[in-house]
Amino acid sequence: MRRLRPETRWAYVFLLPWLIGLVVFQAGPMLASLVLSFTRYDLIGAPEFAGTANYARMLEDPRVSRAIGNTVVYTLLHVPLAIAFALALALVLNRVTGRAAGAFRTIFYLPSMTPYVAVGVLFLFLLNGQAGMVNQFLALFGIEGPQWTTDPDWILMGIVLMSLWNLGSTTIILFAALRNVPRELSEAAMIDGAGTWQRFRAVTLPMISSALFFVVIINTIASLQMFDQVYTMFFGNQVAQQSYGDAALFYVVYLFQQAFQFLHMGYASALAWVLFLVIAAITLVQVKVGNRLVYYEAEEHAG
Repeated sequence: MRRLRPETRWAYVFLLPWLIGLVVFQAGPMLASLVLSFTRYDLIGAPEFAGTANYARMLEDPRVSRAIGNTVVYTLLHVPLAIAFALALALVLNRVTGRAAGAFRTIFYLPSMTPYVAVGVLFLFLLNGQAGMVNQFLALFGIEGPQWTTDPDWILMGIVLMSLWNLGSTTIILFAALRNVPRELSEAAMIDGAGTWQRFRAVTLPMISSALFFVVIINTIASLQMFDQVYTMFFGNQVAQQSYGDAALFYVVYLFQQAFQFLHMGYASALAWVLFLVIAAITLVQVKVGNRLVYYEAEEHAG
């Protein structure tokens, strides 16, 4: 440290609280959970080494398969729908000018500030099969709405519908990308006879592809870790839960149950590490594929 310049030493001093937090609250617990994943531990007795038994148990646990299936289906539905709706909202925002622009941006972002637990409770009422506003709206068109919160065939679709409430962050990211699209490119394409759809496909989409790539990754990661809203809606009432079984069982919900309901800390740690590795692998594949499809303006100029 004595050989470093004064400003470098002060940089390390200011970084020290963050580094301590990283080691104590993130890196340390991660390493501890990795060790626990090879043990049987119930928070009461001392951990007992179990080798790879927890990981082998996952292959035989039918609820793990159900939780993975629900999570994968939800992710495949949520990510494209969320990005499509967020892009549509961003395109609307991009057309709003004047003093109203700031107000609309705030309104569109406000749902993202709503606590997840509150969102879960809110949609528990909105999706109620008898008196929910969603079914009342469908009834105006003569459509009999399903039992979103009790019918096992519709629970997953209800969760996907609820997830579209929280699009504020994705919308703002895509809106910022749209604002950076050079207007002269669209004007040049218009002069060449390109229509609205052609300009969007050939000019706008390539220019915002890096932002689209980013929101695909973050939405995929968030979908695979879905927990708060689902647990609030479907796992607070044990009697009601018996009617729909594991239709709302997501991977992280099952992990939480194993850790804090059944006190199977070793098994829960194994579940957590498998999820971590799966997310890392999916993200790596997305990055590899995305680098071939994404347009980076800086790299284009450099080339």
